[in-house]
Amino acid sequence: MENLRFEGVPQRLDVFVTETETGFSREFAKKMINEGRVLVNGKVRKPSFLLSPADSVTITLLEADGKAGKKDKEDLGSIMIYEDRDLLAISKPAGVAVHPNDSNWMRRPQACLMAEATVVSMLLKARPGLLKNGIERLGLVHRLDRGTSGVMLVAKTKEAQITLQRQFREREVAKTYLGVVGGVPAKKTGSIDAPIGRASGFKKIKVWEYGRNALTEFKMIEKAHRHALLEIYPKTGRTNQIRIHLQFIGHPIAGDRLYGGEPAARLMLHAYEVIFTPPSKDKRTSISVKPPEEFTREWARLKQQDKNQR
Repeated sequence: MENLRFEGVPQRLDVFVTETETGFSREFAKKMINEGRVLVNGKVRKPSFLLSPADSVTITLLEADGKAGKKDKEDLGSIMIYEDRDLLAISKPAGVAVHPNDSNWMRRPQACLMAEATVVSMLLKARPGLLKNGIERLGLVHRLDRGTSGVMLVAKTKEAQITLQRQFREREVAKTYLGVVGGVPAKKTGSIDAPIGRASGFKKIKVWEYGRNALTEFKMIEKAHRHALLEIYPKTGRTNQIRIHLQFIGHPIAGDRLYGGEPAARLMLHAYEVIFTPPSKDKRTSISVKPPEEFTREWARLKQQDKNQR
């Protein structure tokens, strides 16, 4: 909690909060005010309220102090699958975003505690020490789409973060995904080499001749009449790469509303395995996690649906 005394010419409350709490955008300041986290002389006011000299402004920020309560700690504990002195690995649930959409949390990490639950808010509540030692973005070294489940690595030290980021950047991390697609590919294995980018005037990223190079390989491991389960190996790390490439060859991921996938209970994409070199070790290490029950259940439903429609 921060108590401030306003002085000067009359000023909007949201402007004052933005200028005082360096790192917060004006929209986020408005959100704080509307949620009652900013009081003027002990009262809730609108963002447009004009402050007068001698007004008292109280700003309450949520802080991560390692005493987040039992439920919060269980949230991180329930998804953590590995930990050592350098890093931890989690099994991200489908439907949970890695971080808030706005960038306030990168400038002021506590901002992530004021939005919906995300991976970074779980990390900050349970591991506030991640803010120390110059670590950035609460240790993130890569990300998964909101709808994608599976393995994610998080660095615990600045040195580990730099090492892991380099491995991802230089394509030294081998990644395997499981994905259910509409239609059955003509061949059991395939390679999709097509540049990805955002053409001028388009909001959606897509295969575009002037995009950045992108390569995805796949292997079919099970098929039904109208669907197939693939192992997918992205060799580059472009945003939405797997989803875009599979749409490009006419086999969009089931449940992918953005890229033309048929309706499904969830986005049928799961990050199954990462193979990398831990920062303090010389030996390559594999961390994997089986797809969650809702993934296997939906795949079984789609197979049965295909069988009934034959």
